[in-house]
Amino acid sequence: MLFPVKDIVERRTFPYVTLLLICANVAAFAVSLLDFEEIIYTYGFIPAKASLLTAFTCMFLHAGIDHIFGNMWFLLTFGDNVEDRFGHIKFLLFYLATGFAATYVNYLIDPNSQIPTIGASGAISGVMGAYVVLFPRAKVHTILGYYMTTLPAFAMLGLWFVLQLFFGTSSLFGGSGSGIAYWAHIGGFVVGAIVAIAYRVLHRH
Repeated sequence: MLFPVKDIVERRTFPYVTLLLICANVAAFAVSLLDFEEIIYTYGFIPAKASLLTAFTCMFLHAGIDHIFGNMWFLLTFGDNVEDRFGHIKFLLFYLATGFAATYVNYLIDPNSQIPTIGASGAISGVMGAYVVLFPRAKVHTILGYYMTTLPAFAMLGLWFVLQLFFGTSSLFGGSGSGIAYWAHIGGFVVGAIVAIAYRVLHRH
């Protein structure tokens, strides 16, 4: 288990967009429970039937309470500071763009799949990629296995990324049947980090 409990970074602004995204995800999850299978297969991203609409809607659907709780906790932990640095509107555009990119990276792995891809984790991985570039030494209280420890962001998120690479590569050889879109995580993280690097270069004084 690798789970962030709390980071220690002060922010200057209120995270309106982060909280709005969390509310939107929770609302979409609640609505999906009315007819879960129909909504997932209609608005989830099915690679064999890829569309721009479902590449957007799939980001707001989740498979269960544990799925949405984990994603929203990661978003709350890391999103507020990235939003603070980018600004509200730019952060929203960044979030949606990394979510799209993550979905299509995962699409390239198995473009003929009939299984719906759902979840905000691709976009949130983009937020995490940006966070590690913008706040590499920020302290993150982390549950690591059965222990609580404090790690710098580059170590905590670096370890998380290595795990995604391991399981993602394993999945290419049939080594993972978890149904987790590891390549969406990898794609989102890399795109988010690249955008954050570009942001730092452009805003260097």
